[in-house]
Amino acid sequence: MCSQTKAAAVMANIPRVDIDPSGVFKYILIRVYSREEGDDSEIDIVRGYGWAEYHADIYDRVSAELEDGGLLDCECIGGGRIKHNPDAKKIHVYGYSLGYGRANHAETTEKLKEKYADYEVTWDNEGY
Repeated sequence: MCSQTKAAAVMANIPRVDIDPSGVFKYILIRVYSREEGDDSEIDIVRGYGWAEYHADIYDRVSAELEDGGLLDCECIGGGRIKHNPDAKKIHVYGYSLGYGRANHAETTEKLKEKYADYEVTWDNEGY
C-alpha cells in the first residue's frame, strides 16, 4: 500500500535545478515543503535567471507557481550568483543575496552537479 501524500507526489516531479542556459545571473535556493497534515516531506530546489533584477523576483514567481495548488509552501533559504559557461562546461556559484542572505553554495553545487554531470562546478563565498 502506497501512503505517499498528494504534496509528496507533486514534489517528486519538481525539477531540482532550473537555471538559464548561459551567462551570469542571480539564483536562489528554495525549500519546498508539504502543507498536508502529518506530511513533513521537503525538498530544496535551485532557480537562477538573468531576467531577475532582484533575488525576490525569482522567489515571487517560483513560489507563486508552486503554491498555486494549495498543497505546497515555499521558503527562500538564501541566494547568490551563478556564472554558467556552457562552451567551457563550467558553472561557478558565488556571492549572496542582500534580501535573503547567502545560500549554502555547497548544497547548490551538489544539486547542479546532478543535472550537469559533465561540467566542472565550483563555488566560493567571494563577491556579491
